Amino acid sequence: MSGITIKNLWKEYGEQIVLQNVDLEIAPRAFIALVGPSGCGKTTFLRMILGQETPTRGTIEIDGAPLPPEPGPDRGVVYQRYSVFPHMTVLGNVMAGPEMKASRLIGRTFGARHRAIAEEARAMLAEVGLAGSEDKYPAQLSGGMQQRLALAQALMMKPKVLLLDEPFGALDPGIRGDIHKLMKRLWHEVPMTVVMVTHDLREAFTLATRIIAFERTRDRPEERLRYGATITKDILIWPPRTAGEATIWDRDFQPGRDDPTIPGPIAGTTWREDESDAETYATLR
Repeated sequence: MSGITIKNLWKEYGEQIVLQNVDLEIAPRAFIALVGPSGCGKTTFLRMILGQETPTRGTIEIDGAPLPPEPGPDRGVVYQRYSVFPHMTVLGNVMAGPEMKASRLIGRTFGARHRAIAEEARAMLAEVGLAGSEDKYPAQLSGGMQQRLALAQALMMKPKVLLLDEPFGALDPGIRGDIHKLMKRLWHEVPMTVVMVTHDLREAFTLATRIIAFERTRDRPEERLRYGATITKDILIWPPRTAGEATIWDRDFQPGRDDPTIPGPIAGTTWREDESDAETYATLR
């Protein structure tokens, strides 16, 4: 299980209110996309789920238990800038978390335990398409490969919740499409809930099961200090997407073929643009 419950969440920095009165129930294995204008508190919200920030008021629970006060292995995170260790090899990066967890004193394992972690790490690298790159260093990888490495590093800890902070924003469109395919597959195969911050609405509609929009409802200059952002839209993607149950939406993405906002033929079927989806997309855009 990996459900998240947020109740009456507020975040303030001194007199500045960033988020106010946020209530949200996230089902286990959902894929949530957080969208909204820059500076509306999306990343702050993500950091509170991670445990890097403490709510000023309100509660966050995972599977009915209060969120631990510090980040833990139950929550993995991937940032826009590649959060990998530059001095370690690709294999070493993916092994680092499990080794530190198994041996907190020296951060290394030996013998059979070390071999087991190495074998699991190699299998994870193969899952994200990095087989054969185990002995390279991050600087020797392309941007897309480094982001695959960051995903492998996070998934190696078997998190209940995977947090993505605009992880694909710096990638070229072609590479981003490949990472989207990988992300869809991993979400289907790995039992986890995903919460992703993105400014790309197409990305949100392509990957998510549900889109949550944050916005300041009172944003005049004299109001910005004392009124924070809150949830203004909560949109379930249609047709529904369920982890472990691939649908036509999970095929390799091609504009005009799999994009629900652009009609096009696929497997003998013609997409019919849904008016409500088109209206929602236009409203968010």
